[in-house]
Amino acid sequence: MIDIKTVVNAAYEYIKSLQEMMGSSLGDLRLEEVELSEDKSFWLITLGFNIPKKPPKSRLEDLIPISLASTSVLYEREYKLFKVNSQTGEVEAMKIRQV
Repeated sequence: MIDIKTVVNAAYEYIKSLQEMMGSSLGDLRLEEVELSEDKSFWLITLGFNIPKKPPKSRLEDLIPISLASTSVLYEREYKLFKVNSQTGEVEAMKIRQV
């Protein structure tokens, strides 16, 4: 069986390789959960990260000059669940993890 550090690293490298396809940078990438399946065939790894979310534009912003309008960016935490083969260390699936 592959050790947990190797498995977690596989999940990190997998999501980093897909970062460009996901449409934005992954801020504050962290390990959230680790679980071994009951049959010990897979490690289930949850990684969490921040995605920038722009607040909805209000009609008032149309009246305020851009220089005076707030340009702050809000973040939303998202989670991905990775199914990693416990024998090979290969990531076999990535899913959205609802919290």
